[in-house]
Amino acid sequence: MNFIKTNKIALLFALFGAALYGSFAYDLDRHDFVKLISLVAALFFVTYQLIKIYGWNFWLLAGIGVVFRLLFLPVIPNLSQDFYRFIWDGRLVLQGINPYLVTPEVYMEAGNEVVNQASELYVGMGPLSGGHFSNYPPVNQLFFSIAALFSGNSILGSAIVIRILIIAADIGILYFGKKLLEGLKLPIKNIFWYFLNPFIIIELTGNLHFEGVMLFFVVWALYLLFKGRWFWAAVFLGVSVSVKLLPLLLLPLFFQFFVKKEAIGKGFWRLTKFYAITLLTIGLSLAPFLSSEFISNFSDTIALWFQDFEFNASVYYIIRWIGFQTIGWNIIADVGKILPLVIIFILLVLTFFRRNGRLQPLITALLFGVSVYFLLSTTVHPWYIATPLLLSIFTKYKFPVVWSLLIMLSYSAYIQDGFSENLWLVALEYLGVIGYFVWELFFRKKTNNSLTS
Repeated sequence: MNFIKTNKIALLFALFGAALYGSFAYDLDRHDFVKLISLVAALFFVTYQLIKIYGWNFWLLAGIGVVFRLLFLPVIPNLSQDFYRFIWDGRLVLQGINPYLVTPEVYMEAGNEVVNQASELYVGMGPLSGGHFSNYPPVNQLFFSIAALFSGNSILGSAIVIRILIIAADIGILYFGKKLLEGLKLPIKNIFWYFLNPFIIIELTGNLHFEGVMLFFVVWALYLLFKGRWFWAAVFLGVSVSVKLLPLLLLPLFFQFFVKKEAIGKGFWRLTKFYAITLLTIGLSLAPFLSSEFISNFSDTIALWFQDFEFNASVYYIIRWIGFQTIGWNIIADVGKILPLVIIFILLVLTFFRRNGRLQPLITALLFGVSVYFLLSTTVHPWYIATPLLLSIFTKYKFPVVWSLLIMLSYSAYIQDGFSENLWLVALEYLGVIGYFVWELFFRKKTNNSLTS
């Protein structure tokens, strides 16, 4: 009887969650912030209850997570327009055209509709994306071109292909994440703070962002490191960089994992080979697109994220306010050059002054490093937080779970008549995240359990 009752409760939660996701996918306008945040809050409640009550039942929660994702399968994303650029780039690549050399705006002004449905895609991606060169790395372009291969004449069809690839990556994260948690002797249910997280389902499966694909290769690489297979770990880490550049920033943190005090010379040699293989993998993925023009366009586009764009920032907004008060104008161009140097300095401190010789402390250092990076960034879109969220499940820190909820407040900026950030909600987001992290770091009761790193 208890078994039947338990399954009924699970079914009720699953049906309630499915109804909420259905409303999100099929009946939500991005401008309706009250409905959006209400649905997100309710979905987090459902997720918390499912993990709390059924965390012991891996296959039940895995099945529910897959079903929730499949609900989004036949819909166009309603919170992000980035996928239009994905489809545009993929259709260019499939024709043998380098997507890094000419902007969509130039193609359209020349009257050269080089891809199917060019006008719809250009309008869909918006002037910001259409006026800049592609900033998506080569392996990402490969996935875009797969969508073009299987659906070159339908925007919805291309979105479905991309969604299937992203769901497959999440299932891969579930597989390797479970194995890594088992190896580290951590609770297996931790993986569901990623796999069942409404933020992940909405931002990756729903809005078609590729952080999950990048993280699939990252968690695979970490698992291979745990098994001592550093060569293939380096290969897959390189592939992850060629999906999204973020893991490249974290490479220095692997130093102590390879360079042990008792075998410094051997460790340096293995570390050198690890870095060389990672960089070679990245280089090979870049080879089909390489040219001086590509390097110039790509680097200029990446620089925009530090020196021109600003959204949902924390420390930077405080600095910006100080700039307005003291000199009277926005100092993003100057601050955008300084903050990366500060980030690099902090990463080097984590590299050389924190004990990262074992895998779990290394993952904790990766979590700290990427979190600092986002806290000092000028632009933090919601889907970026997928990386600290996944890393956190292998550590004792859960502030990224809080972040994955609070960052959805940033959607308040998309108002009916345009775009306007509510800085009070931005402050609430970061006060909540930083406050929870400070509590975890200094005030939570210290226990000698397997989560200690």
